[in-house]
Amino acid sequence: MAKGSENGNPEKLNRIVEGTVIEGEIKSESNIRIDGIVKGVTTTQGRLVIGPNGVIEGEVVCRNADIEGTLNGKITASELLSLKSTSKLTGDIVSRRLAIEPGAVFTGTCTMGAKVKDLLQDPSSNTEPKLARAK
Repeated sequence: MAKGSENGNPEKLNRIVEGTVIEGEIKSESNIRIDGIVKGVTTTQGRLVIGPNGVIEGEVVCRNADIEGTLNGKITASELLSLKSTSKLTGDIVSRRLAIEPGAVFTGTCTMGAKVKDLLQDPSSNTEPKLARAK
């Protein structure tokens, strides 16, 4: 999953296994893999992976993301968001780059491009006003 230090700390991985349900806020400097269910806000400076059976209901802020499972909410990825063939995303995407495999399902809005990285300098802030000014 982690290929280098550009994706957070490759030595450390936070894993939410299948059968686990978390409600609330998750913040991490390391990579996160979700195979269970998370309801709330998930923030990582590294890579987020939602496994085939993983579900996130809420907001995600990360550097890179690979989605194989389900996301209902908003995702903000400062680098690359990859929607795999088994993914289902309902909500809003804000990302510098986007890759969508055939079979992936996406319903919502998408904002992307080089300006996105600048908009994400403070991931704890609300990006909506910044996005409105950037257009």
